[in-house]
Amino acid sequence: MKTVHVLVAGRVQNAWYRAWLRETAGRHDVRGWVRNRRDGSVEAVLSGSEAAVDAVLDACRSGPPAARVDEIRVTDAEPPGEDGFSILPTG
Repeated sequence: MKTVHVLVAGRVQNAWYRAWLRETAGRHDVRGWVRNRRDGSVEAVLSGSEAAVDAVLDACRSGPPAARVDEIRVTDAEPPGEDGFSILPTG
């Protein structure tokens, strides 16, 4: 199992990034959460097999068609306490 905390900067809010990430994570059987941040970035925790998390991270580097990803920062994290993948309120 691999769990990472991800910060994505660029034009990622108002670009369907959160919904897109929830769908992408679901296709790869990755659990966790995603939310907008007040600074305009998107934050997420991704947890699953190493191959699945890496596949979702690769997809995050480009995001949905309406997004423009300028930077992505990835750090190790603790697994989320819940199953599934949630969109959380802005944090």
